[in-house]
Amino acid sequence: MIALTVRTRRRLHQVSGAARSPIASRITARPRLAAGLLLLGTGAGAEILAGPVAGGLAAVYAVLGFLVWLRIRRAKARAAAWSEALDALSGLAADLRAGLAPANALAAHWRIEAVPLVRERVSVAWRVAEATGAPLADLLDRLDADLRGLQRVRLSAAAHAAGTRATAVLLALLPLAGIGVGYGMGADPLRVLLHTPVGTGCAAGAVLLQLAGMAWAERLSRPPGGLT
Repeated sequence: MIALTVRTRRRLHQVSGAARSPIASRITARPRLAAGLLLLGTGAGAEILAGPVAGGLAAVYAVLGFLVWLRIRRAKARAAAWSEALDALSGLAADLRAGLAPANALAAHWRIEAVPLVRERVSVAWRVAEATGAPLADLLDRLDADLRGLQRVRLSAAAHAAGTRATAVLLALLPLAGIGVGYGMGADPLRVLLHTPVGTGCAAGAVLLQLAGMAWAERLSRPPGGLT
């Protein structure tokens, strides 16, 4: 199994790279570089158009939006990898029960390598079967049932966390409604926020509170260890 690991990982890397668009894969491969470029570009553009305060706010919100997009994309990739790995595990057990050689069966169901937890438990089952003579297919069936139960827990936790995250996003967008109300009352809130000392202080405080609130909401909605 160890000899096959390099081959399956290489194949997994090639297929996953081909499945994603080149631009998106480059962005997700270097998130810090992408966030830095986005911060500089957005901040410089907004500063030229509306001043330094607008530049700072635009840079912060642009990077925040990028991080949210990146988290959503990675969560979808993890969910897809889990589903494919469990399907591969079921297929591996079926092929072994049908009499296919273990090495060939594992090579055919290489997507098990996509999820570290699944890969580690399959390795343990493999070693147990070799040491005790227990049928590997039966061990993998029990492992499949256990991991599918864990996946159901993951999905339930993600569904509960979605409400917390949606509330945090809604609260983060409320200041935009406040600006709209200000214009509706005949005031000019953006001029106050972007071009006066008091407005700059209020804007900075609002950004810090929003970041703290979203970080706390993310902490509350984070799944327990072992469910990722």
